[in-house]
Amino acid sequence: MSRYDELRSVHKKFIYHGYSITGNGFSFRFSVDGYEFTPRWSFNTESAVPSANPALLRELVFNLGMAELVSYWKCACPPVVEVRCGSLDDWQVKWWKKLYLNGLGEFFYQNGITPRDDFMTIISERPNGSVARHADARELSGCLVPVGGGKDSVVTLELLGGLKARGDNLCYVIGEIRRATDSARTAGYPDSRIIKASRSISPVLLELNGRGYLNGHTPFSAIVAFSSLVFAYITGKRYIVLSNESSANEGNVPGTKVNHQYSKSTEFERDFREYTARLGEGLPEYFSLLRAWNEYRITKEFTRYPKYFSVFQSCNKGTKTNTWCLKCAKCLYVYIMLAAWLDDDVLAGIFNKNLLDDGELAETLAALADPARDKPFECVGTRGEINAALHKALERRRDAPPKLLRDYAEKITPSDFEPDRFFDKNNFIPEIFLKLLR
Repeated sequence: MSRYDELRSVHKKFIYHGYSITGNGFSFRFSVDGYEFTPRWSFNTESAVPSANPALLRELVFNLGMAELVSYWKCACPPVVEVRCGSLDDWQVKWWKKLYLNGLGEFFYQNGITPRDDFMTIISERPNGSVARHADARELSGCLVPVGGGKDSVVTLELLGGLKARGDNLCYVIGEIRRATDSARTAGYPDSRIIKASRSISPVLLELNGRGYLNGHTPFSAIVAFSSLVFAYITGKRYIVLSNESSANEGNVPGTKVNHQYSKSTEFERDFREYTARLGEGLPEYFSLLRAWNEYRITKEFTRYPKYFSVFQSCNKGTKTNTWCLKCAKCLYVYIMLAAWLDDDVLAGIFNKNLLDDGELAETLAALADPARDKPFECVGTRGEINAALHKALERRRDAPPKLLRDYAEKITPSDFEPDRFFDKNNFIPEIFLKLLR
């Protein structure tokens, strides 16, 4: 019996007991067979405006709890999820099951799990009842901009600088991420216009993981989506402006739908917008400003803003220390994309090392560029973009190519499209923002 089947046979029901709202935070309570999880959110914002509809705010926080629940359910994958603190209609139940199936695709794949159609049953207070739609008559204005501190959110911040109403915008940062706060400040946002939310992980989950319960990737961008909806509503913002690009639609495992970036994909964005519309009227509108562009085009735009070169950082392993680990696929990927546009002396000022001269990264490069292999489970661009960037980086260094470019030169397969002219029309960008991309 697999560990997955063993745990499901022992832990048959996961319960969402409730949530609470205080002056500066939210907390949730989940349990499975005596193990209780109590994750909590706290925030610093003084930008809150009186809610015209407390019932709608409660509904939004309840749904943030549904998104949080994913991280805890996956430790044992119980076949039943019982929601005791809110109602979900049949459409919503299907919506959440789809998020679990696709958002946990990487988790299932890496744990050797093939979930059946009946992998989960979700029941709630009124399983067949219709969920009340709420309305809010407040006049919303400005944007809430989630900032992670990488090059994508930097590009969004700079593009939004072209709007006359920029002064009404707020940045949104989850966790103590120095690169994110520094990026927002570099873009001209004082601390008073940066919402800092702290998300605590229940220690019981970490304890169970240490005892061999299942662990793995969680669709974190879905948590970003639901939490940003809450904070945009609290602060009266009209738009939630993400920095998810078209490249996020490409999966990681050939022949499957496994996608590390599923909750950054166009499909999830469409689903989330539909889910939000069913909750009520007068809610902030969620969209990605960069959806029309790919990573190749975004990187080109980023290189126009050298003031961020010493500020931005994209390495997940180096998040706590705000450093590049210089060994992972994400570090090499960012280096490759920048190498298409920047010279080695500039890159040295960012990374303090020429990653394309590091022979130990040869296998990592192959995994990034070879379409026949699994793509690293990181937020990276498409194989076509990576090969196009390698080709351009090699052209810039034709006289003295570094080791990885020299050794990989014959395998580089430039894409047959012009990546810097790419424009994905399958997007939800409001017309007022489209002009910023043109």
